[in-house]
Amino acid sequence: MRLSTLFGRTLRQAPAEAETTSHRLLLRGGFVRPVAAGIYAYLPLGWAVLRRLEAILREEMSAIGGQEVRLPVLHPADLWRATDRWSRLGPELIRFQDRTGRDFALGMTHEEVITALARQEIRSYRQLPCLVYQIHTKVRDEPRPRGGLIRLREFLMKDAYSFHADMADLDAFYPRVQQAYRTIFARCGLSVVMVQADPGMIGGSGSHEFVLPSPVGEETIVLCGQCSYAADADLGEVSKRLADEPPPALDQPPALVETPGVTTIADLAYFFNRPLTAFLKTVFFVADGRLVAVCIRGDLEISEAKLRRVLGAQTLRLATAEELQAVGIPPGFGSPVGLRNVLVVADDSVPGRSFIAGANRPDYHLLNVVPGRDFQADIVADIAQAAAGWPCARCGGPVESTRGLELGHTFKLGITYSQALGATYRAADGHEHPLVMGCYGIGLDRLMAAIVEQHHDEKGIVWPPAVAPADLHLCALAIDQPAVRQEAEILYQRLQQAGYQVLYDDRDESPGVKFADADLIGIPWRLTVSPRTLQAGVVELKARTAPTAELVPRDDLFQRLSVITGRAIRAG
Repeated sequence: MRLSTLFGRTLRQAPAEAETTSHRLLLRGGFVRPVAAGIYAYLPLGWAVLRRLEAILREEMSAIGGQEVRLPVLHPADLWRATDRWSRLGPELIRFQDRTGRDFALGMTHEEVITALARQEIRSYRQLPCLVYQIHTKVRDEPRPRGGLIRLREFLMKDAYSFHADMADLDAFYPRVQQAYRTIFARCGLSVVMVQADPGMIGGSGSHEFVLPSPVGEETIVLCGQCSYAADADLGEVSKRLADEPPPALDQPPALVETPGVTTIADLAYFFNRPLTAFLKTVFFVADGRLVAVCIRGDLEISEAKLRRVLGAQTLRLATAEELQAVGIPPGFGSPVGLRNVLVVADDSVPGRSFIAGANRPDYHLLNVVPGRDFQADIVADIAQAAAGWPCARCGGPVESTRGLELGHTFKLGITYSQALGATYRAADGHEHPLVMGCYGIGLDRLMAAIVEQHHDEKGIVWPPAVAPADLHLCALAIDQPAVRQEAEILYQRLQQAGYQVLYDDRDESPGVKFADADLIGIPWRLTVSPRTLQAGVVELKARTAPTAELVPRDDLFQRLSVITGRAIRAG
């Protein structure tokens, strides 16, 4: 690629709306350009990075037996209706009608389509296990696109699907994909953490995320430094037992106390001059259309992921003030005491002590509320978010939390989709059984952004060699001099013939502009030809991260490049 004719240019300043380092540098370096909120065009440099990421993904998927397919972006609504996701998903699923009035969706995920294909193509246990994957565009009407390539409405995804005879086979295969993912991220120069995760709208019985610790991430993960336990904070397991936990005051009945306008746990703690642990926090949800009172100790937060799992709910949302008032619960003063026809779920931090709780009466609370005496929980389970400072539930070691970017996700789908769509296989005994499925995804746009977030300095991007848009950045200084231009052109041709990808700066610009752009774009190695190097019979070679350059004799250049790139390539 020649910079003089390259489609795309570098920018001295990033647009004001660029909010993350990767967003700023990818715009300034001429890799991407915005078209609309959450929609980006890739310029040649950005596309070159994507192609290298795709190559890594294809190699690692092929290494575990993956077969590449290409699935459509347009999905008939009937497939989504069969799994009930047509009605369960909101406006994030883009829907439309064709000219005949038939309903379609733009694919934000492909479980329905691949399962329908497997129903046709997989007939016998002899074809199992089977892994197929694609690298293709997906579309999601994301309500809050952010961070440049971090959260998009149109994005490139590597999604893979595996099919198995039973859960035992899926359980045996699942770690192979996880290891492939570790290899992929390592080849991209990223140190990720695999954590237990919520399957969300994809569903299934088990799920893990591959998270890059980063301050720009949207995920909160908890890590135990003692036993290496790691999980999404919504699913993390910590010990919530208090060292000075008093026994419940069984001999003291509930006492009504006026608390005018005091509706939050923090305000209650100030009003009563008591710690947060003294209060019973009650939050009301609607799960699959049913009102649920969810109780937890006041110093803890409710994990909707755990709550959804405990309830087995397909849909879960906070109850509105109008819904609470309709059944006589004043918002801000509710509790499970005296409630009827409301499912009560209590965190396992609740039993065994007394609390201050809402009185289900405006501007009043109750003292000495004892679970089991003053109300009965229908379900008691761990529904608390994990947070830093609590002991690890597995080993007792200290738990820390950090922000992170989700880069990959793996799911054990089981028979959720195959059963809904009638995808079966004939077993050795001649009987039909539903296919057991796994699902595995990596977003390439976010992967590119994550690499830049982890690999940059004050001058620009520092691409790991495996994913850089080119192997070498060739700069010709004083290119208006015929001898310099001729030398640079010959070297450019020889490098390409030797198999190197080269970005050639053949512009008539000053050395300062050329070197600044080279640092901004971030290709690992820079070669410079100038009147000085021409006279000395050398080529200047500089690593992107090195403070100084070295002068390499012209005749030794290709041998030196072979050493530093690890590629034994014959010079042209």
